[in-house]
Amino acid sequence: MFIVPALLLTACGGEEAEKKDDAAASEKPAEAPKAPKPVESADPMPEVSGEPGKKATIKLPKGDPSDKFVVHPLSTGDGPEVKKDDLVMANFTGKVWKGGKDLGSSYDKGGAPQMITAGAETIIPAFSQSVLGQKVGSRVLVVAPPAAAFGEAGQEQLGVTGKDTLVFALDIKDVVPNMAEGEQAEIPSDLPQVKADKPEPATISVPKNAPPKKLTSKTLIKGDGQEIKKGQTVYMQYSGAAWKPNEGKEKAKLFDSSWNTGSPFATQIGVGQVVEGWDKGLVGTHVGDRVMLVIPPEQGYKDQDKGEDLPANSTMVFVVDVLAAM
Repeated sequence: MFIVPALLLTACGGEEAEKKDDAAASEKPAEAPKAPKPVESADPMPEVSGEPGKKATIKLPKGDPSDKFVVHPLSTGDGPEVKKDDLVMANFTGKVWKGGKDLGSSYDKGGAPQMITAGAETIIPAFSQSVLGQKVGSRVLVVAPPAAAFGEAGQEQLGVTGKDTLVFALDIKDVVPNMAEGEQAEIPSDLPQVKADKPEPATISVPKNAPPKKLTSKTLIKGDGQEIKKGQTVYMQYSGAAWKPNEGKEKAKLFDSSWNTGSPFATQIGVGQVVEGWDKGLVGTHVGDRVMLVIPPEQGYKDQDKGEDLPANSTMVFVVDVLAAM
């Protein structure tokens, strides 16, 4: 699955997750390493300069890091406090302590804020634990030893070894709803029925009839946010099932769901980073919408066999909650 250029927040995978061309083919990530309890300072400490809300400058000290997991507030915002399981939008600037390798910044061209589920065990503690208890608008310095970052395995695609300490300046931008909110519209009986009233994979019931031959994009919950335009980075929760293997079943077997990864899916929409049915079906929707997409094979994976739950020439059904767009 395509990941916004910058850092991967889940505990497995890498930048653009090998740039798979599918909208959905992820596996549940391995558990993040068990992180030490954060402390507010340690010796030595990096220095951060620059205005919050813009790319930070990180100056690394001489000498080795302390091996402590440091979460040090640099400035305090005036927004609400981040609580466990809140979905946090945050910008970052990052470096590797040893050698000063630049890990990039969401403020760089082509970058975008990261979505972090506060306290989630499937996201590296350097992010998931660091935002807990902070206020929206705050800037936080994070010093993450391997146990608070990518563990002993490191992150080869980012050039991070299993011994590297990472340093981040995190700007906590906002807390956003983790799912679409509102009453769901009725769905015609010849289309899949959807139950998605909890923050978990949707239940999709596929009717016992042939799928539509053309792309179907039906808004189930109408949001009041901005219209999604081509080229924007869109943050979504989704669940997907193939029509034929589940035809007539009350509960379809999902071939994928972002809910299993601990973090929403993010991609540029309308520019070929995902299957054509997503690009055409989601441009023009709105932040806050819940959309059901029924995607015919020619706008999906065509004759590609993606496994037992997503065979070749499959019509796909997706339930997509549009959470944010940048």
